[in-house]
Amino acid sequence: MTFHTRHTGAAYQRHLLLGAGLVAILCVAGCGSSGKEKAPVVNVEATPARRAPISEIISAEALVFPLQQAIITPKITSTIKTFEVQRGSRVRKGQLLAVLENADLSAASEQSKGEFEQAQAGYIATTGASLPEQIQKAELDAAAAKAAFNAQQTVYDSRKALFDQGALPRRDLDSAEVGLAQARSQYQQAAKQLDDLQKIGQEQALKSATGQLSAAKGKYLGAQAQLSYSEIRSPIDGVVTDRPLFPGELATANQPLLTVMDTSKLIAKAHIAAAEASRLKAGDPAQIQLPGDENSIAAQVALVSPALDPGSTTIEVWVEAAKPDPRIRPGMTVTIAMTAQTVNDAIVVPAGALLKNAEDVPYVLVAGSDGIAHAHTVEVGIRAADAVQILSGVSFGDAVITSGGYGLPDGTAIKTAVAKAPEASTEQD
Repeated sequence: MTFHTRHTGAAYQRHLLLGAGLVAILCVAGCGSSGKEKAPVVNVEATPARRAPISEIISAEALVFPLQQAIITPKITSTIKTFEVQRGSRVRKGQLLAVLENADLSAASEQSKGEFEQAQAGYIATTGASLPEQIQKAELDAAAAKAAFNAQQTVYDSRKALFDQGALPRRDLDSAEVGLAQARSQYQQAAKQLDDLQKIGQEQALKSATGQLSAAKGKYLGAQAQLSYSEIRSPIDGVVTDRPLFPGELATANQPLLTVMDTSKLIAKAHIAAAEASRLKAGDPAQIQLPGDENSIAAQVALVSPALDPGSTTIEVWVEAAKPDPRIRPGMTVTIAMTAQTVNDAIVVPAGALLKNAEDVPYVLVAGSDGIAHAHTVEVGIRAADAVQILSGVSFGDAVITSGGYGLPDGTAIKTAVAKAPEASTEQD
């Protein structure tokens, strides 16, 4: 009986201790839930804002063109007699490239040459022989008429004196007077003819002879020009890049017969926005990137068009390689990167640190020494591929958050791991 009583007391004590433990656990749990929860800490990476040079790079796709190109078209329609070059031939300015059938043109040229030579002979005869002979004859006629007039005047004076003395009948005086009038008229006509030849006749004769000569010469030169059109010559130095026809085929006037390109200088042409083009000028450094080639080609801006393209409201920009490069070929599509401006001592942060708020205002998150992320509204300058120039809002050495900051509210508790400042190129894509 006694044993039973001691056993019952021990079980009771164990139950009492178990209940007390449960109460203690519930009390701890209840007390914990009634306290304030601790704010979470976000892990971020930050990079100090640094001073470094940064360049604004304007990139665009461009098409490669030769600096000079001639699409040669014949001025006449005729059968192709011969080609003197092949596709790929290097040619010089003025070099004969092709000959068209020209037998009819050659005959016409010979005919006009003969007519020209005949006109030349006529001009020489008119100015060197005919006209002087006419003037000489007129001078002789005028002298003879004057002599006849003087003689008739003497006869008239003599007969008048005799008539006044009553020694000569009236009819003889009248006859002498008629003869004097006729002699005077003949002399006046001869003198006028001489004067006309000397003043007007000579001028008109020369004009007539000169006009005939000029007309014949023009016809001859026209025939020569037509004949010359049958010989196709290169207007520039370059390479024959296209020759679509073959000997025996018909070459049509004003239709391409040959294409010659000067490939010693190639230009990459791009159309870019006017705002970007306004920051470029001839001589700015540039790079040409070929498709599938990691190595870029040094170049420079050769031209910034002064006018907008009316079709696209863009501006055409030319980029020329510093040295000829066999990898660049006409017709290729390349990427050009032009350096518009460079700031040598700029406050620079990684491009990934720049964020925008709901109002599209740029800002960065700065990791404070208090373990809090602080949002700083910033003014941005040059934007490069992996870096951004900060004009205001961030100071040199500020730890800007580069990883883990996207969507992070201002004032968030953070745990910062300082990332190594990248040695990235400060060039814009």
